[in-house]
Parts: sequence; structure tokens; C-alpha cells
Amino acid sequence: MIKKRKKNPYEASALGQYICMSAHKARRIIDQIRGRSYEETLMILELMPYRGSYPIFKLVYSAAANASHNMGFNEASLVISKAEVNEGATMKKLKPRARGRSYLIKRPTCHISIVLEDISYEEYEEYLI
Repeated sequence: MIKKRKKNPYEASALGQYICMSAHKARRIIDQIRGRSYEETLMILELMPYRGSYPIFKLVYSAAANASHNMGFNEASLVISKAEVNEGATMKKLKPRARGRSYLIKRPTCHISIVLEDISYEEYEEYLI
């Protein structure tokens, strides 16, 4: 039996699939931003020297846009509650080499999912109880 995961009403997410980057390199960046606030994350990603920080920056920005547009959350109170990287399909190309041989080029891809949570509602619920 497949159990459906209950969706938290105070979460907004974004999913990027088939991003041309190895999952190991993407995890190096994701580990730096997990658990941080939205504004702090954008500053960190802008200043990181890695090539993979730009697609992750776009995903975080997209998740925040989903949160503010679809659910009406304030961007100042968003925190990255979950960020994970999974390996995607590997693109394979053949490069011609000397004496009629071929060389296989592997381009790894990854799937990145980012979930933003609004912490202002948690503080409000604690105040009611």
C-alpha cells in the first residue's frame, strides 16, 4: 500500500530536474544553505565561486516566488526546511578518436528539490496555545 505524504500547509517547494551537474558537486552547495533563512541563502549563493550555485539560486528564488504568489507568505519569514539532491540520468555522447575508435563522454545530471517553510505561522500557533 502506498502512503500519501501529508503536505504541510506552511510549505512551498520547487523542483529542478535534469540539471547538468553531478550530484556530488550540487550537494556541496546545498549543505551550505540547508536550514538558513531565504535572504541569507540568496547572499551566500551570489557570493559562492562555484558554477553550480546559479541553478540552485534560481530554484530557491522560484520556491520563494511560489510561496509568496500561491500561498501569500512573506519572503522575510521563509526558511529552507528541506533541500535534497538526487542523481538523474547520465547523458552519454561519443567523441571520435584516432584510428576509428570512439570515446564515451558521460554528462551527469541531478534532480534538486527545495522546500521553504514559513516560520511566522509556527510562532503564531505557539502564541495561541
